[in-house]
Amino acid sequence: MELISTTENMEPVFGIDLGGTKTEGVVLPFQGSTEPICRLRVPTEATKGYDHIIHQIRTLTNLLETGSGVKPSKIGICTPGTSDPGSGLHKNSNTTCLNDRPFRKDLEKALGMRVSMANDANCFALAEATLGIVKEKMPDAKVVFGIIMGTGVGGGLVFDSKVWNGAHGIGGEWGHNFLDESGGPCYCGRSGCVETILSGPSLERFYAIQSGSTKSLQEIVLGAHNQADPVAILTMERMIHFFGKAVGTLINILDPDAIVIGGGVGNIDMLYTKGVTEVEKYLFNPKLETMFFKPKLGDSAGVFGAAML
Repeated sequence: MELISTTENMEPVFGIDLGGTKTEGVVLPFQGSTEPICRLRVPTEATKGYDHIIHQIRTLTNLLETGSGVKPSKIGICTPGTSDPGSGLHKNSNTTCLNDRPFRKDLEKALGMRVSMANDANCFALAEATLGIVKEKMPDAKVVFGIIMGTGVGGGLVFDSKVWNGAHGIGGEWGHNFLDESGGPCYCGRSGCVETILSGPSLERFYAIQSGSTKSLQEIVLGAHNQADPVAILTMERMIHFFGKAVGTLINILDPDAIVIGGGVGNIDMLYTKGVTEVEKYLFNPKLETMFFKPKLGDSAGVFGAAML
């Protein structure tokens, strides 16, 4: 099983965050810094295909070299999906042209350097563990789990400041554990995944089915907070129940020191109060010691986490 190290050094480190719309790059003066020497973006233009994405990453890397005056020998890249440890082929990416292609190998050939790669949830977890809120609040934390609850649900796992990819490259993929059949079909081909219940669109869909009308997640949360909308209250109560059930199981298996919750759903304050209380109901321990945090690094987590690879 592959461990991606973040051993401290004082040399500049390069990170790239590959998104569907934009690709962002950063050069940090050393591992552990959050003050970039250089930070740039280029459009991803994913609709132009696989070779064009590689071209854009190479273009951005050249711009970062020029902007920083440093030529790297290796680079970290945050990607949608992951590289399969066995075949070396990319998989599970919503930028579908990357799937079933030797993406890491082709990037190393195009860039002429070693590439360390992890998905967005792992980079989020690594950044918050080594540079962000966990570093600030719990600097001695050994096991950190990063949850992303937004358009989708994902997770990233960090042991001793290293990303844990696992035997299949799916370490931390909590969003596709089975949770409850009421979630219905998932894009992954299964049914009742955590993502089908706790993602933003899933919460909005549940509200629409129950009420016969549509509201944004922000409107649903406000309606529940003001006690003005019974269906909004029901939607939030259901979210809290299943959050507790899903995260309680997660803690029983991994027993992390800290959990950081990112994504739009992660901004809902009651997750850190009622949600944490609900987790305790499913915990195989008389007391919950795991700390829950909102992230500190915001949109920088992906690209900073990539640099920390």
